[in-house]
Amino acid sequence: MNKMSNTVLVVLVAVLLRWCVSLHPYSGQGKPPMFGDYEAQRHWQEVTVNLPLAEWYANTTDNDLQYWGLDYPPLTAYHSLLCGMVAQWLDPAFVALHTSRGYESAGHKLFMRCSVVLADLLMYIPAAWCLMRALARRKAGHQEFVCLLLYPGLYLVDHGHFQYNGVSLGLFVGAVAALIASRDCLGSVLFCLALNYKQMELYHALPFFFYLLGVCFRQRGVLGFVWKLAKLGCSVAFAFSAVWLPFAEDPAVLTQAVRRLFPFERGLFEDKVASVWCSLSVLVKLKTLVDTRNMALICLLSTAVCMLPSSLHLLARPTSRHLRYALLNSSLVFFLFSYHVHEKTILLAAIPACMLVSEEPFMAAWFLTVSTVSLLPLMAKDGLTIPLVALTILFVALTHFYLLADTHKGAKKGRVWVWMRWTYYLSLAGLAFLGTALLAVEPPARLPDLFPVLLAIYCCGHFIFFCLYFHHCQFNIKYNDANINNDNVTAAKSNTHRKVKVN
Repeated sequence: MNKMSNTVLVVLVAVLLRWCVSLHPYSGQGKPPMFGDYEAQRHWQEVTVNLPLAEWYANTTDNDLQYWGLDYPPLTAYHSLLCGMVAQWLDPAFVALHTSRGYESAGHKLFMRCSVVLADLLMYIPAAWCLMRALARRKAGHQEFVCLLLYPGLYLVDHGHFQYNGVSLGLFVGAVAALIASRDCLGSVLFCLALNYKQMELYHALPFFFYLLGVCFRQRGVLGFVWKLAKLGCSVAFAFSAVWLPFAEDPAVLTQAVRRLFPFERGLFEDKVASVWCSLSVLVKLKTLVDTRNMALICLLSTAVCMLPSSLHLLARPTSRHLRYALLNSSLVFFLFSYHVHEKTILLAAIPACMLVSEEPFMAAWFLTVSTVSLLPLMAKDGLTIPLVALTILFVALTHFYLLADTHKGAKKGRVWVWMRWTYYLSLAGLAFLGTALLAVEPPARLPDLFPVLLAIYCCGHFIFFCLYFHHCQFNIKYNDANINNDNVTAAKSNTHRKVKVN
């Protein structure tokens, strides 16, 4: 088959797998009084379609913030409003104020599931295709496209657990594609939209900032620097203004909305997550020893310090390859050290890893497998164990025969890589052992969370190793990328054109 046929086939398989996952239960199904993330998304539609904008983020008689209060940026609220309008048109009971809480019906589930599939079809899949086209100039892209569409973690969270991560991640992937294609202003706007959909896109903010600042420094002369910086600044200001303008009319409404985006009272981490702080809490009870404000400050400082080397390196070497490594390194550092982390945020590291499968097929595939299994406690709670296990096995088989074939056949036959390959097999065995224990073995009465904690610590050890490895890779890339920055490419084309004209 040709490349177009392969692309269409991958898209069809991706949509089919998403729909198969959507046939299973969702977060909080039949579990009053709070239900789960499915109800949170439905409730936001109820709030935005029935209440004026000034009350979306405010605690009022019609909007109890203790019951799934809206805590994502305005672009999420606008998306909820759009979905709510469609839901109200289909059946007013879907979003009836107050009376629709915990609404569960076959028709509503079909509507909600279709809305997530549609979001992927309109945002995430086109963005992955754009990235493939942008990377095609570097004789890469197809593997990244396949991995972005078939990575199990994303559709287990979105189409199983129930969220709309495909929107923010689609905007993020589109922004990276734009930067690789030397469309920096477009990339800036797309990333600002991603950040204004979910504030967790802060995981990727520093690499974008330092890459674009590095590109500005590569311009010719002071005027070139100022002109480039002005264009990027105007693009960012335009994007943020367009999103926040409806809230800016009333400073009190704007302040309340901003406060809702950073709920520090929700704690250091959520459930048993594979972060450094959750792993340390087994030995040191951080939540009792350190108050919330000081712990948030410790997280901020440790995250900033650990991100600084990668960010400064990207500032000095603003290339597309360095950017992709820095995005993965930044998101891993954030996941390991930042405040209020939950299992689902590993997706913010997994998507950049999908963008590196041509560069690092073995390590990227290994990381993506571990990141998927790290979601097991959450998926087991939602009744999604069967799709997680089945999709993980399928993904391991896919990566083994599609991504890792060259590695196994001898592309890297050194002793280190032979050792790494056996370590990979032992790693998978450990994941299988702990996963089976979590699902099938009754824990001691004194330690009801024993196996989720062990799995979290095991995955955390992997993530620290991957973080160190990908940092090493970023620092050791030869600085001869074909697309160092926009101006070098433009200048080279201009010089070539001049020579031809003179001759």
